[in-house]
Order: sequence, then structure tokens, then C-alpha cells
Amino acid sequence: MGQHVLPGTPPVTLSVKKSARARRISLRVSRLDGRVTLTLPRGVPEREALDFAQEKADWLRAQLVQRPEDVWVGYGSVIPLRGEMVRILPGSGRGVHREGDALLVSGSEAQCAARLAGYLKTAARDALSEASDRYAALLGKGYNRITLRDTRSRWGSCSSSGGLMYSWRLIMAPAPVLDYVAAHEVAHLAQMNHSDRFWAEVTRIHGPYAAPRRWLRDQGGALHRYRFGD
Repeated sequence: MGQHVLPGTPPVTLSVKKSARARRISLRVSRLDGRVTLTLPRGVPEREALDFAQEKADWLRAQLVQRPEDVWVGYGSVIPLRGEMVRILPGSGRGVHREGDALLVSGSEAQCAARLAGYLKTAARDALSEASDRYAALLGKGYNRITLRDTRSRWGSCSSSGGLMYSWRLIMAPAPVLDYVAAHEVAHLAQMNHSDRFWAEVTRIHGPYAAPRRWLRDQGGALHRYRFGD
């Protein structure tokens, strides 16, 4: 149904949509990007839903204020890499390389974000391929391919044809978190569900997983704060 702006200080942009499954008007503020979605059931007038949102305007602004600001990546910014904070600095030569707690990125500042994103995606593919191979061997099943995306609704998935998909942003998380996601998706090669048998497979090939799963739930959303020119 498009967008609507609630007047006020500051104004709040809403994405308005109808849903056949919705039973009541609802407002949702995404923890990933701060987008506000106003959902209304079919048959409910849009004006009624917008009046509801206006009544909740103070609550919406409070939620948006609490959300950490986005970080536009460039020289001088600080980002997480394998769970450690590193500063982005200009480098000489070609490509990207790490020196201590810095990532040195060659080229102009206009190229910095794109080059850094490419570096992170390559590092993610290497780490996730290694982890997937390791857990697939423990499981005793192979997979067909690995695909990297910048997903917002999930950290990984496994298709019925044996394809594994991961968010490349996992390379910014601590290494045990990336390992857990790989074990989780590989376990789906044996159990395409989240039954007790599935979780038993995760435990068998990975071991206890409560800590990295909790980290993803509590802190994973913050990895989407870092913007690479998109």
C-alpha cells in the first residue's frame, strides 16, 4: 500500500501493508534497519490504521531513538571482524590486509566500502566453506554448493537439494557464532526440520550451542548497522 509519513519531530516514515493473516492492526520497528511497518487486516480502512499509528507516535520515536545509528563504512570507521573491532585505514599497494587492530584498504576513499565488502565476502566464503566441510564430514553427508547473500530474515538456510546459503555478515561475528550457524545448516542435510532429532544432530557434530545461539539473538542484529554503500 506504499508509504506514509507521520508528522512530528522527527517525522516517522511508515511502510503500510495489508495482510490476509493479520487479525489486528500492528506496528513493527525492525531492529536491523529501523524500518517501521504498519500492518492492517483486510477490510480495515487505511485511515483507521494511520490513526492507530498516530496514537503510537511517541512510542515509535522512543523505539527509533533507542536503536543504534547506522555506521557508513569508510576510512576511520570501526567495524567488527571475527568478533574483534578493527579500524579501517588507507593502505598502500593493492587490496585489503590486516595489521593488528587495523584493516588497511588500498585505493581511493570512494572505493573503500566496495573493496572492504569484497574482502569480507571472500573471508566469509573461506571460513564458511571450511566449517561446512568439517561439519558435513562429521555428519556423513555432502552438500552441493554454498551461496552467500546479505539476508535480513535469517543467517543461513539449507535447500532440499543440498544447497547451503549463508549471510556473509557472519564473518563479522565471533568465530564460534559462524561455526554454530554452519553446523546448524549442515545438520539440515540430515533433518529438514527443527525436531528433537535435528537438534540432536546439531549437538552431535557441534557440541553445546546455547551460547552462540544466544549471541545471534541478542547481538546479531547489530551486524546490519554497518552499511557498505548500499
